[in-house]
Amino acid sequence: MKYSDQIADWLVEFGYTHCFYVAGGNIMHLLESFSRKLDCRPTIHEVAAGVAVEYFNETSDSGRALALVTAGPGLTNIVSAIAGSYLESRELLVIGGQVKTADLSNGKLRQNGIQEIPGVDIVKPICNNSLSMLDIWSKEKLFKEINYSNNSRKGPVFIEIPLDVQAKNANPDSEFILENKKLPILDEEVFERVIDKLNRSTRPIILLGGGIDRETTKEIYHLFERISIPIVTTWNGADRLGSDHPNYMGRPNTWGQRSANILMQQADLLIAIGTRLGMQQIGFNWQEFIPVGEVIQIDIDKSELEKEHPKISLGLAVDANNFLVRLLNKDLGNHSNWLQFCQKVRQTIPIVEDGVNKVDDEYVSPHKLVQKLSSITKDSDIIIPCSSGGAFTTMMSVFEQKNGQKMVGNKGLASMGYGLSGAIGASSANPNKRVILVEGDGGFAQNLQEIGTAVINNCNIKVFILDDGGYASIRMTQRNYFSGKYVGCDIATGLGLPDWEVLFNAWGVEAIRISPEVFNSGSYIESFEKEGFSAFIVSVDPEQTYFPKISSRVTDDGKMESNPLHVMTPELEESIKIKVFEYLG
Repeated sequence: MKYSDQIADWLVEFGYTHCFYVAGGNIMHLLESFSRKLDCRPTIHEVAAGVAVEYFNETSDSGRALALVTAGPGLTNIVSAIAGSYLESRELLVIGGQVKTADLSNGKLRQNGIQEIPGVDIVKPICNNSLSMLDIWSKEKLFKEINYSNNSRKGPVFIEIPLDVQAKNANPDSEFILENKKLPILDEEVFERVIDKLNRSTRPIILLGGGIDRETTKEIYHLFERISIPIVTTWNGADRLGSDHPNYMGRPNTWGQRSANILMQQADLLIAIGTRLGMQQIGFNWQEFIPVGEVIQIDIDKSELEKEHPKISLGLAVDANNFLVRLLNKDLGNHSNWLQFCQKVRQTIPIVEDGVNKVDDEYVSPHKLVQKLSSITKDSDIIIPCSSGGAFTTMMSVFEQKNGQKMVGNKGLASMGYGLSGAIGASSANPNKRVILVEGDGGFAQNLQEIGTAVINNCNIKVFILDDGGYASIRMTQRNYFSGKYVGCDIATGLGLPDWEVLFNAWGVEAIRISPEVFNSGSYIESFEKEGFSAFIVSVDPEQTYFPKISSRVTDDGKMESNPLHVMTPELEESIKIKVFEYLG
């Protein structure tokens, strides 16, 4: 047996079912072997393959995907996808080709073999594991290296396999029992101290992060009914609880829902489970995060608990899923008065506030569009809110998810161009479900070549492109900080964006322009309900604003100064502040 055949067999045994790739000479043996064992799907660009794998693995109920790239540009092209999965702690196995071992420069030359680069060294800082297979490995070693982790936190793995190693004769398969490493669980004594602290608090809030598995919340969903504690989610944990749940109080964030920010900031105890509490979550003014309470953080990465922003009273590097299950099975006391106050605040401050963002009559409000999508999507749909810019923040601050929907973005890297590739990965993992992608025109343009990949794979994807002629978030930044001196952010300043209807037609894709008249009539919904890949081009005001948000100022000495999470721009009227800021001075 050729060793590349052996690797393919082992990968199937490890649970891999799909491979996204761009063909290349230095992976010819691997590609031929994988094509007979896995569902292999070519993409136009390697970054699309990597993003597709990340979103496939995030949304798959069964099966795993990997990316296969050739040496040189194949590896450099996928670096952004590797970085994104690293920052979001998500699984991404990248198998890369390399020149023959005899042609390796081994650090003595800049390059010896054709297309040779030091791929392992390039991606090592953004991988859980990055190494070169200079000779054939046993099944046990391959399994351990693929599943290697410094601290049990998920992340990408890169394994580089030279061309001659791929073609070697395989050693006889050795007996090896596959065992995944179990995460540490919290000691019972410490756990009871947490329960006691929670029982004694009067205004607790639970923050669910992406470290909580969807399968966990699905299994224990009924247990949320037992408690009277408000629950908020991070953006990565957005789909762990339906927006109609009585305990659900939204998604706090620097670009989050105003009511969620206000409520979390008034907690006297925040239990943050499965979240690293990054800057976007807690605000750049982290010194005023949870100003009248304390924070208990549960995160598997001890370094996240020791970074000292924000200040926490107790950090627990244990299995967040085990902690949540045990927590919801305990008597957590009666906090119904606090829950009712939170529900009242949510009713007082609507998710889309009238008059905050002015919209010209000839354009569609992106906030109203997202509200409409919230109402017409099904609980089986998969929602891809792209990963950056105005389209992303609007989706994450306005969309009201249904229980059962999966919702995936990548806010850590916040890269433009993630949306379509991610939607393809999600659709490949869920061929019987509809995938809904909302992305800005500037972001979509960065990987628009993958329209063909979606079409040829018969992906059931509905793409909504917010067409405002450029980069909405960059335009807003330049407007706010530089008096509207626009540079490289729209067509008028040199950004070459296409005629979207013509572009989609080149692939035979139906593209519908959503003007205010079309939006108000709802005539586009018939196409939205049809099976298959289609696009909706939404006419958005180039001067569209995206409020409320946390504002920052440039001080006299050039530093940035930000408001705390509960003080969003524009500020609330005094009559409303009196109602919603009961526990903040």
